[in-house]
Amino acid sequence: MDVLIVGAGPTGLTLGIDLARRGVDALVVERAEGLFPGSRGKGIQPRTQEVFDDLGVLQEIREAGGPYPARMIWKDGERAGELPMFEKVAADEGAPYTEPLMVAQWRTQEILHARLAGLGGRVAFGREVAGLEQDAEGVTVRFADGTTARARHVVAADGGRSAVRRALGVGMAGETVDPAPFLVADVRVRGLDRDHWHTFPRDDGSGVALCPLAGTDDFQLQARLPEGREPDLSLAGVRELVAGYTHLGAEDVTELRWVSDFRPRAALADRFRAGRVFLAGDAAHVHSPAGGQGLNTSVQDAYNLGWKLGAVLRDGAPEALLDTYEEERRPNAAAMLGLTTGVHHGEVTRGRATVQLGLGYPDSPLSTETRTDPAGVRAGDRAPDGTVDGVRLFDAFRGPHWTLLGAAAPTPGVRALPAAPESYGPGVFLVRPDGYVGWAGETAAGADAYLARVGLR
Repeated sequence: MDVLIVGAGPTGLTLGIDLARRGVDALVVERAEGLFPGSRGKGIQPRTQEVFDDLGVLQEIREAGGPYPARMIWKDGERAGELPMFEKVAADEGAPYTEPLMVAQWRTQEILHARLAGLGGRVAFGREVAGLEQDAEGVTVRFADGTTARARHVVAADGGRSAVRRALGVGMAGETVDPAPFLVADVRVRGLDRDHWHTFPRDDGSGVALCPLAGTDDFQLQARLPEGREPDLSLAGVRELVAGYTHLGAEDVTELRWVSDFRPRAALADRFRAGRVFLAGDAAHVHSPAGGQGLNTSVQDAYNLGWKLGAVLRDGAPEALLDTYEEERRPNAAAMLGLTTGVHHGEVTRGRATVQLGLGYPDSPLSTETRTDPAGVRAGDRAPDGTVDGVRLFDAFRGPHWTLLGAAAPTPGVRALPAAPESYGPGVFLVRPDGYVGWAGETAAGADAYLARVGLR
């Protein structure tokens, strides 16, 4: 096969979808017997909504969740104040999605899995990786049951404790973001309205929050415990926790559906590529959950890598194109780690920085700006939405192709529109399959040479 993807979380499933629509022979393997059952990564940021729009799942994602409620602060059993969870970011033609969506992670994965299956892709569950060896032609992966699989490339999307990363010997440097133990759980609770994210802080910094999970009957329980207190993950322990921090009684927690504990840390893999193996998602970077960046950064890893693997494996692009995955995504992940740590410590607000619409690749070797005095959108920037001759740009971008704005297509397989929206500024813009401007020029001269350089001619 072409690609073996290890891990059926949001990262692995997103990559599987992108490769399937490009005709790449890929298989997703997952050590568990089924999809992840919890709500953990529930925030879908606006940039990820744009990715899901392109992949054909945004409508289902929107129907599966809803907006974030305001935060209600409780003190001594009384409502003490209400605060918005996020700073408002105004929507416009170029950025139609500016509000984060709340969707339980298990539901996001169900939708992605269904989309993958609809494209002919599949997930093999119960396949635990035990080791791997690679050579000049490919990678042999060994599974715990004694079987093996052979692929031209392997992508590790198997989480923060990645077995593939350990097998490669790639280090992961990081730091503890918070020394306190944390607990997260999906529970059924009575006695709270579903219009607020209910928070119950204590003066010592510990506290409990109960957030109604949009699209479900559950609440997500989040708790920061005092240092030295070991989390009790049983139903009795969760009931005791809720009763101790809120005005609810232990009996008001009627069901414990999923639970986990963790200590927030920020860590970044030393490399995102080792030969024919790539690290993506939590296997490459681990975030504090504050600010809702982890799942989103992970999905965008897959989105960046998918078109490049497709170009090399199906379109004859040079292998060097795959080097740009680490060159683009590792600095991006490092910046997101700093952002999430800042949000965790209250130094950064949840607003324009966390919606990820301003992220780009201005320093990438794939970003070529040839205009002498560029204004508006530049090479390396996210390509905004807009309308040209009655065609919405996001509709034009949707699919695994490149798009040229402002001139006729220089080569087959590139969709062309006669102009760019006024918001782009003057020039001609070549938009990558992942929605970033790769090349910009005064005229179309040079677009053909750029495509040849990245191997698409």
